[in-house]
Amino acid sequence: MTGFKKFIMRGNLVELAVAVVVGATFSGLIQALVGDLITPLIGAITGGKKPDFSSYVFTVNGAQFKYGDFINHVLSFLIVAAVVYWLVVLPMTRFLNLFDSKKEATEKQCPECLSDIPVEARRCAFCTVELSTVPATAKPPA
Repeated sequence: MTGFKKFIMRGNLVELAVAVVVGATFSGLIQALVGDLITPLIGAITGGKKPDFSSYVFTVNGAQFKYGDFINHVLSFLIVAAVVYWLVVLPMTRFLNLFDSKKEATEKQCPECLSDIPVEARRCAFCTVELSTVPATAKPPA
């Protein structure tokens, strides 16, 4: 029983459970945004009704292929992906870049092989070229 308790109480599992719950709630929020605001807006721009291709079918030997329903799902996916990208990913990336720009560089590029190496390195670990002994933060004489 103690093994199960350790498994349940691990931080990763609790974080994953929280992520799933928040993700499911966020999914509902995005679906509502797209279904209630974005799709009707597209319908208003394109002709006054919600785009619906579900009636598009073709039949081969008695089997119906509902390609219109597939088109509806593809359009829904693309709209949801665009909304998430423009309203969540881009603003969050810009917000996180504000914090990243204040960090000091810990790596530099080797002038020979262009590998990332520590700023204080005097020799490249990849191509073994000897680097300048001038610190990366020092400014060259004018």
